[in-house]
Amino acid sequence: MQDNAPDINTEPSEEQPTQSAAPGGPAPESAPYSYYYVRSRTGTPALSAVSRIRGLHRDELVMVQTDHGLEPATVTGPGPDFSEEPDILKGQVSYTITRRANREEVDKFENLLAREADAHTTCQTHIARHNLGMKLTRVERYFNGSKIIFYFTAENRVDFRELVKDLVQEFRTRVEIRQIGVRHETKMVGGIGCCGRELCCASFIKDFAPVSIKMAKEQNLPLNPTKISGVCNRLLCCLTYEYDTYHALRKGMPKPGKLLQKEGMELKVIQTNVLKGTVTVVPVSGGSEGIKVLTREEWEPLLAAPATPRPVVPAATPSSAPAADSRHPRLQKPRSRRPKAKRREGPEGDAEGRDDEGPESGGENPTD
Repeated sequence: MQDNAPDINTEPSEEQPTQSAAPGGPAPESAPYSYYYVRSRTGTPALSAVSRIRGLHRDELVMVQTDHGLEPATVTGPGPDFSEEPDILKGQVSYTITRRANREEVDKFENLLAREADAHTTCQTHIARHNLGMKLTRVERYFNGSKIIFYFTAENRVDFRELVKDLVQEFRTRVEIRQIGVRHETKMVGGIGCCGRELCCASFIKDFAPVSIKMAKEQNLPLNPTKISGVCNRLLCCLTYEYDTYHALRKGMPKPGKLLQKEGMELKVIQTNVLKGTVTVVPVSGGSEGIKVLTREEWEPLLAAPATPRPVVPAATPSSAPAADSRHPRLQKPRSRRPKAKRREGPEGDAEGRDDEGPESGGENPTD
């Protein structure tokens, strides 16, 4: 039983590579938890993992638990030092490391990467033969060989039913083809951002948060597409990092265009600096003082002071003509015209015209 127990020594030794290559059993339940960063494939984001195994080193292959069984992963370094139990950290820890990988699993993993590269070339050949408008991004194969997934991008919907039949006949396993967007494509391919560091989506971001142009406006960033767009030609994901802080700091500051009263002078806000907490104002009357920058201690009392009511100038009314006649003819309300009723006079001169049975009205002739 002691030979199968995992090595929990924190310092490396000459015998440690031999022990890490041997198949190890589960760590004792009384062992403390350790956190690491692991990566399933080259170029994929490094995700956090928890384990009771101590002394895992960089580039060491371990077996992690997933929803479809054990999968190999490479340790990239120590993870965050959480003091809570893994059950409390739900959503922050992605994997659970069960044991170190043995020699057979290391060889199988190397062979798996070569088979994924061959599958990528084979799928490209079938795509060209069917003349499909799709771009193959990545091929991922399960460690147990039960399924193979092809990721692609396309501008429109693609009918790949015949392609699936050819791939199933070629690989003799379950085949799944997934269409992804440009953000996920950039996450899989990787690259360097405008800041000079590795792309956030390819390094640590798990899920993409919605990004809007309002976030750039809130942070006083130039609305130039080349400045606020990433490699994927979409808005930068980092715009969401400090948006909540900018929104909270700007909440109590005066907006551009607001009028402030200071020492009997009316000032207009033209610019705000959220991080410094300053406000740039200019006299409305155009005095000699010009543009002035107010600190938070200077503009906060001005917001609390009651605003001075501005005098109301009465509108001038023409005295030569009535108000109704001074309006434009097209703006005047049209008068309603009712049709006049036609009145007939009878033989006796009746104003109500009750003699309506004469020859003209189609009645009987009284002379007959």
